[in-house]
Amino acid sequence: MRELLEILERNSRVSVGEIAAMLNKSEYEVEKEIERLEKEKIILSYGALINWERYGDDVVTAIIEINLTPQREVGFDAIAERIYRYDEVKTVYLMSGNFDLLVVIEGKSLKDVSKFVSTRLSTIEGVTQTRSHFLLKAYKKDGAILDNEEEDRRLVIVP
Repeated sequence: MRELLEILERNSRVSVGEIAAMLNKSEYEVEKEIERLEKEKIILSYGALINWERYGDDVVTAIIEINLTPQREVGFDAIAERIYRYDEVKTVYLMSGNFDLLVVIEGKSLKDVSKFVSTRLSTIEGVTQTRSHFLLKAYKKDGAILDNEEEDRRLVIVP
């Protein structure tokens, strides 16, 4: 039921009744399908996308490229699991190309993020190199434009 997933991905606050109307299904069918999708871990979580900068919180986000030596029998999985268990880590991807893992972390300050990388990430057995990139400004995140206060630049024409 791809349409259901697309609706929830756009707005997880849509009521079951609204979804049922959009899909021409009963509320019972929609509820059961959502339960199944959650049980099968197709739907992993529900959440809101927050513009923390506009709220007033200063959060430092960094993208860390990590090179690894794969471990016998488990490859990169054991190291990736060790990394994604840290609270500071928001996202971990196995990549192709010049590095093995892409890790997104958040901290309260540049110093906190740097300390995390130097004392926790880089010291993990199998990690051979890290490269840190600090985000300066986010324009769009997860499909949502974060700062859309662009003024109308059209010329006013008066008759």
